[in-house]
Amino acid sequence: MLQGLSIRDVVLIDRLDLGFETGLSALTGETGAGKSILLDALGLALGARGDAGLVAKGAAQASVSASFALDGKHPVRALLAERGLAPDAEELIILRRVIGADGRSRAFVNDQPVPVGTLRELGHRLVEIHGQFDTHGLLDASTHRGALDTFGVLGGEADQVATLHAAWRQAVTAEEEARERAAKAATDEAFLRHAVEELEQLDPKPGEETELAQRRAMLAAREKLVEALAAARADLAAGKGVEGALRGAERHLARVAPQAMGKIDRALAALDRAAIEAADAMAEVEALENALDLDTGDLESAEERLFALRAAARKHRVEVDRLADLKAEFAARLATLDDGEEGLKRLATATAKARAAYAEAARALSVNRRTAAQKLDKAIAKELPPLKLDKAKFRTRVEELPEASWSASGLDRVAFEVATNPGADLGPIDRIASGGELARFMLALKVALRVPADRGARKAGGLPTLIFDEVDSGIGGAVAAAVGERLVVLAESAQILVVTHSPQVAAKAQHHWRVIKKTAGRTVATAVDALDAKARREEIARMLSGASVTEAARAAADDLLAGAGA
Repeated sequence: MLQGLSIRDVVLIDRLDLGFETGLSALTGETGAGKSILLDALGLALGARGDAGLVAKGAAQASVSASFALDGKHPVRALLAERGLAPDAEELIILRRVIGADGRSRAFVNDQPVPVGTLRELGHRLVEIHGQFDTHGLLDASTHRGALDTFGVLGGEADQVATLHAAWRQAVTAEEEARERAAKAATDEAFLRHAVEELEQLDPKPGEETELAQRRAMLAAREKLVEALAAARADLAAGKGVEGALRGAERHLARVAPQAMGKIDRALAALDRAAIEAADAMAEVEALENALDLDTGDLESAEERLFALRAAARKHRVEVDRLADLKAEFAARLATLDDGEEGLKRLATATAKARAAYAEAARALSVNRRTAAQKLDKAIAKELPPLKLDKAKFRTRVEELPEASWSASGLDRVAFEVATNPGADLGPIDRIASGGELARFMLALKVALRVPADRGARKAGGLPTLIFDEVDSGIGGAVAAAVGERLVVLAESAQILVVTHSPQVAAKAQHHWRVIKKTAGRTVATAVDALDAKARREEIARMLSGASVTEAARAAADDLLAGAGA
């Protein structure tokens, strides 16, 4: 709910801090006292358009802050969390707007700068203002379907329809993407078949390029290697050969080993190891020499293979090591093409089933919406005569949309229509109703749409705060009393603030403020006084009698207050 409003230097308001309560609150005052300035100031905090004309004369800037107390599950907290603006669960939500004398505007949420559009988005979720210049709420046709679902307790069905619609659209997307892939594959079929055949013949292996490059480099140096190996083998085999010399030395020492008392055992072991290593070295040299003798034609073969791999990589614009993966990808696309019809049939069947499930649930929802619409029309018809709208008609139009316009909300377009004169055609509520009629239509709608407590609702229309601006325009007496009674009903489930000139309406309020103009020298300022019981009696008497308050007016005020239980 709206908990506080702080205004600084807005037109005639120098400094004003208001605290609001739950229930029904009335705001009264003489014409021109500045009630509209208060609503304009609140509108600034809610993201309404503002300009330098709202800044008080001589002030550098105007500022307005509106604070809201919301429970932890309120959708505004979720929205703030998405924007990284979420305060603590118990913390107030404070919307603040500052307009400079140069017309520049700044917006804040809990002292964090935000675009003005964010204030507007939050404001639409926090406050509804109904009067002669409504811009949102139930005058916005896009809200009518949700309002009807709330009235008919159809939220669960609507959620199911939204879930089934998402599943249907997902199936449609999967089928469309598969058809696109199949069409592209069909276009590329000749290329794919040739490419797969070519790559299968080439049979590339990961890492093959590096291995071939190394082999080619070694083979290119074959003559130098052969020459070096031959020289090494000749040196190792010169004379008795390294191994023969080592073994000869070993035999000489072995003959005298018994007499050496173990002193030459280590030398014998070293000679034995050296002879073994020399034999291994000779074998390795000979093996490598023999291998090089057998690789006479390998250089040409390695180069041809390497060039073929690199040519294929250039052709397909990939790295050589990616050729094996590319072959698998092309083969998979061909397999998809070969099995495409069956796959597309399966996807088409899935899409048809998803559509049928959505359509069945959506049509059931449509039937229930039409039933709820009839009940809503009857409920509102009962509200119109007491509000001096007995000649008016109200209808909830529910019409099926073409399939191209089906959505997560179902198959229907829902619109509230009215006719204010006998014989007139019904039309959109925002175009037909005028001035005071419009506010009273909104009041009738709100009362009829109010979800009883046994259905678990806590706020009328899902909004914590509703403001009615001169809902009593052009009426009085019993009609004004009927308006007041309906505001009391709404105040059971929402915070209601009514700007009124009607003493009958003001008498119904639980809280009462009076807007006055105060003059100090040449300065005129708007102020707001909270009225106690005595001041309230005097204010209602003024509203009954005019500038001169009589005892008869005071007695009539007492009757009104007593009738309202005040």
